[in-house]
Amino acid sequence: MGAATIMSLFFGRGKPSFSSTDVFPLTDAIMEFDDSSAEVAHRARRQSDASRLKGKHTNAQKWLIVMGLIGLFLLAAVVFHTLGMVRTSTLYVLMGCIVFFVTAFFWLFTSGTHMRFREKRLKLPIVVAALSSMLLLVYLDPVMQILLAPFSFVAIAYGMYRISRGKAFLLVFGLLAGYALVMALHYAEQQNDALLKLELLHFVSLAVAMPAFVYLIGKVQLLHRILHRASRKLKNIQEDAQRDTLLGCFNRRYIVAALEEQKQLADETGIPLCLAVIDLDHFKRINDELGHLGGDEVLRTFARVAQENVRAGDLFGRYGGEEFLLIFPATSLLPALNTCERIRAQVESHPWKGLLQSRVSVSIGVTQYIPGESVLEFFSRSDTAMYMAKEGGRNQVVVEEPVRKGDPSVTVSLMDEDSDLPVPGAPAGFPMRDTSRRPSRV
Repeated sequence: MGAATIMSLFFGRGKPSFSSTDVFPLTDAIMEFDDSSAEVAHRARRQSDASRLKGKHTNAQKWLIVMGLIGLFLLAAVVFHTLGMVRTSTLYVLMGCIVFFVTAFFWLFTSGTHMRFREKRLKLPIVVAALSSMLLLVYLDPVMQILLAPFSFVAIAYGMYRISRGKAFLLVFGLLAGYALVMALHYAEQQNDALLKLELLHFVSLAVAMPAFVYLIGKVQLLHRILHRASRKLKNIQEDAQRDTLLGCFNRRYIVAALEEQKQLADETGIPLCLAVIDLDHFKRINDELGHLGGDEVLRTFARVAQENVRAGDLFGRYGGEEFLLIFPATSLLPALNTCERIRAQVESHPWKGLLQSRVSVSIGVTQYIPGESVLEFFSRSDTAMYMAKEGGRNQVVVEEPVRKGDPSVTVSLMDEDSDLPVPGAPAGFPMRDTSRRPSRV
C-alpha cells in the first residue's frame, strides 16, 4: 500500500554578534536586523564540493525517512502475519506494490517526465496510488482494514499543500466508494454477517471523520499560504534593508556589519581575511561631464561589472559616494589581489562610450587582516593602500602586506614600473612600494 505515499516523501519538497568601533559605529537598526552574512561566511570556509555534499546529505535523510516509514508499514503487516491474521501471499502483494510504485515514481522523477504535468510533484497520482494499494490489501485480507484508516489520513495529509480542497473531497469520496465495493465483494464471496458489520463500522468512521479532516486541512492550507506570503514579504524587506537602492549591491550598514563579523570570525578560527577599498577615479569630473544622473549610471554600471567579477563568497558593498568595500572571507592575499586586478581590468576595458568620452578607472587598495588588530586598523591599512594607488597615478591596485606591529610595511603596486624588487608569491613583475606615510587624497 502506502509505499507510493511513503516513497513520495523523497520526491516532494540569531542575530549576528557585532561589536562597535570608532570608525564603524553600529546603529540599533544594524543590531536588530538578521542578515545572512553568517551563512555566506560558513560557505566561504568550505570548498564548493562541501556544499554539494550537504545537498547529498539531505537526500540521504529523505531516503532514511522513506525507508523508515516503509519499514514500519511492513513491520505492522509482518506482525499481523505472525499472529496468523494475514496470509503470506498478502505480504508478497504488499512488497510487489512497494517495488512497483517506488520504481514507477522514481523513474518519473529521474527521467524528468514529471515536468510534463501541471503539478510537477505528482502529489495527486501518488495519493491515488497509495489509497488504491490500501484498498487492494483490504480486499485480500480484511484484517488490513485496521491500517486503512490511519494511513488514509497520512496519505491525504501528505498531499495537503498541493491538492485542492475540492480534489481532496473527491479523493475521500473515491476512497469510500472503493471501500464500499470491497465490502460488497467480501459479502458476496463469504456471506459473513459479522465481517460485514465490522466493515460497516469502519466505513461509518471513515465517512464521518474523513470529510471533517479534509475541511480542517483546508484551514491549514489557508494558514500555510498566508505564512508563505508573509515570509516572502519579510525576506524582501530584509533584502531591501541590506541593499543599496541605487546600485543593487550591499549598502553601508550591511557591509560594515559583515566586516565586523568577519573580523570576529577570523579571530576565533584563524582563517585568513582580506579587505579591498575601491574608489572610482576622477568621479567629480564624471559628474561634471554627465550630471548627477549620468554619474549615477556610471556607478550602477561599475557595481554591476564589479559584482560579475567577484567570487560567490565575497561581499561587495558601497561604503559611501564612489567608494566601495570588498570583503574576502577565508581568502589569503594573493587570490584577493587577483580578484581586485580582474575588477580593475574589466572596468578599464568596459565600453563606456555611450556614457562619456574619457576613461573610467578605479584605484584599489587591498590588505590582509592581522589577527588581533581592530577593524579601524584593518580598514585604515586598506584605505592607505588605496590612497597610494591614487598618488601613484590611479587605475592600479596597491597591496599592503600584513605585517606585525614594529615590522616595516610594504605594498605591491601593479602599475609601478620604477622598482624591480621581487615580491614573494606575487606574479612576475609585481614591484614593492614603501607606504610608511599616508598621502593626501588625490
